[in-house]
Amino acid sequence: MVAALVKGQNAALAVGEVVLSVRGGVAADLSALLVNAAGRVRSDADFVFFNQPQAPGVRLHGAALEVVLSAVPAEVAQIRAVITVADDGDTFGGSGAPMASVADRAGNVLCEFVIDGLDRESVVIALELYRRGEQWKVRAVGQGYAGGFADLVTDHGVSVDDEPAAVAAPAVRTAPGEAALSFEKRQKLDMRKREVAKILIDKSAFGTRARVVLVIDKTGSMQKMYSAGTVHRVVERMIPVATQLDDDGTLEAYLYALTYAKLPDITVAGAEQWAKTYLHLKGTHQGIDYDRIGGRNDELPVMRAVIDTLTTEPTLVLFFTDGGFAKKREIAALMREAAHLPAFWQFIGLGKANFGVLRTLDELDDRVVDNAGFFALDDIDRVDDAELYRRLLGEFPDWLRAARTAGIIRA
Repeated sequence: MVAALVKGQNAALAVGEVVLSVRGGVAADLSALLVNAAGRVRSDADFVFFNQPQAPGVRLHGAALEVVLSAVPAEVAQIRAVITVADDGDTFGGSGAPMASVADRAGNVLCEFVIDGLDRESVVIALELYRRGEQWKVRAVGQGYAGGFADLVTDHGVSVDDEPAAVAAPAVRTAPGEAALSFEKRQKLDMRKREVAKILIDKSAFGTRARVVLVIDKTGSMQKMYSAGTVHRVVERMIPVATQLDDDGTLEAYLYALTYAKLPDITVAGAEQWAKTYLHLKGTHQGIDYDRIGGRNDELPVMRAVIDTLTTEPTLVLFFTDGGFAKKREIAALMREAAHLPAFWQFIGLGKANFGVLRTLDELDDRVVDNAGFFALDDIDRVDDAELYRRLLGEFPDWLRAARTAGIIRA
């Protein structure tokens, strides 16, 4: 039976491993403070958040806190679970009441707590796990914090003087249409956005604005990836990149084979329908003749089409292909020419193939800056988001700095 707690109520925990999570209401980040009997952390290492996801006995995994009670140090008297609104300007009173829950490792919910009565709070201590003798218990707190997030952690003994940016969760950008998504989809998008933000922070590129262009291979050899939904999932996983880089959070899109089609931009709210409408190999869809695009590959037309759209703003081109680049000399020449332009080309090889010239782009000579990167994935579905975004965005910030130095971009 699930115990429904009210504010101030407590319950004993009969299991040794629990999972704390919060759902509903506005998008929020979850963190934890491991404090002693005086309500203070022993050191900054007792603060668990996105950029420091683990402390003894406590791990932030996705949108949940996993706690192994026997592994929590004896000096820790309480574990305080904190929720912080994800977007500047939001408050917990601006939407439905969030619900905090504690479950066992099998997913069986032990207790729930509807945190109602919130108004203008942006930071709330949701629950706390605490020791009572040899027993661990959970208390429904639901207490808003008058100060900001930095005040909360400072009052608990976390040092923010030297590196305040490392303590506060990044203000990830929200794109138009996110509110229309289901809670589950919004949570998945939010988790992916934060993985993108982590990479940009680590590479000192957080806050950068750039167009994001997606180019997708639609040659016949991609048949299995289209029919299996792999390409659909690629599109879904690229949207968080656009939300954090592009001014309006949209993803510009092309399909190519012998020639290409410029497709409508992909928005957060319309992404699922966009994939159903436009990800095809044959037929006519929304007035686009997919057979005319062809079934074999020639990258030069679509690459020149993207180049023709470049202005002065930085552009990240995410180019997905299963290989077979035949015009190696022409592509190398085009990349040398494009090195003077404000675009970085990230090529991603899908499946097991001989990617030829793509593997040599990093070492291509006679370029003012290194404007291309490449990596291959045998099965992109088996690569988690953190690793995928690390590889996608690993070279882009370096190119930004080099392009600024060379005067290719000014921003």
